[in-house]
Amino acid sequence: MKVSRVAAALGIAAVLISSPEPAFAADASYRTLSSAANPDWMRGLADSRSLASLSVPGTHETMAIHGGAWTQTQEDFGDSGGTLAAQLTAGIRMIDIRARVNDGNTFTIHHGASYQNANFDDVLGRLATFLAAHPGETVLMRLKQECTGEIGSCTDASGQNSFTQIFDSYVAENRALWWTPGVSGDAAMPTLGEVRGKVVLVVMNGAHGGRFAGYGLAQFADWNDGSSTYVQDNYNVPNIGAIATKRDQVRRFLDATSAGDPARMYVNFASGASVFAQPQSVAGGALGVQGVDPFLLIYLNQGPDVHTPVTRTGVLMLDFPGGGLINKIISFD
Repeated sequence: MKVSRVAAALGIAAVLISSPEPAFAADASYRTLSSAANPDWMRGLADSRSLASLSVPGTHETMAIHGGAWTQTQEDFGDSGGTLAAQLTAGIRMIDIRARVNDGNTFTIHHGASYQNANFDDVLGRLATFLAAHPGETVLMRLKQECTGEIGSCTDASGQNSFTQIFDSYVAENRALWWTPGVSGDAAMPTLGEVRGKVVLVVMNGAHGGRFAGYGLAQFADWNDGSSTYVQDNYNVPNIGAIATKRDQVRRFLDATSAGDPARMYVNFASGASVFAQPQSVAGGALGVQGVDPFLLIYLNQGPDVHTPVTRTGVLMLDFPGGGLINKIISFD
């Protein structure tokens, strides 16, 4: 979701429309994260497995729990990284972190203009604690400079170092936490054995799209804003009825992932929003329209009598994931 575009229109939307009907009730696919407990699901996988070959549950706007219905994308399990800790225990292994440049050359976590009551130190602390307790796991990270300075977005603090310089300082202070090739150059796709106990930076994006070269996996050189060769991120869902289009985009990319190059990582965003379709509506459904999360769980469970079965999901980036959906994604490994 392009946060600044959505947030900028909220004032207009508040005048033009009332809040959409609440999303469908929680079920195995939606808003039941705590029903999944998979803190060590990677431990039993072979060291020789390429990260690209895995089916990985992830979260879009991982820390977004504050700011109202148009801003929240995840269940609230607490500030200062409490929500991240709950996701890791459930089995989430790719996270989407959005940072604002703050005074003192630090990062705070934002979704648009909304501060999420967490800082990058909280993120790194939760990751370090989890990986120390579960050294067979790895966590993939997409890091994005959140602030554009536009209406509805945040503005970076002035007089600070560049985004990459600040990130480098965090890495220097926490070097043992990171898989080094991912933070020191465009890295080749690693095996699971190479990255156990580490955080893998997959991509680092700028505020206006684009990618900071020299960071993350070389495969994602064209990961800009929205979709690219190995990324489906059609984040604009203009209204409730358009959720059906988003479902189809996710399905088509799932099929492409199953049929695609096993040496390439595919990242499929199930999320989307606009001023007329809140994140919870896209994920869980609204006004009689099936949401992406319940659709996904049904589609992944269907056999060859319905469609060619999915054999690899790639990375699925989810809003408000349910425990059953997390468990199902992991089952493909």
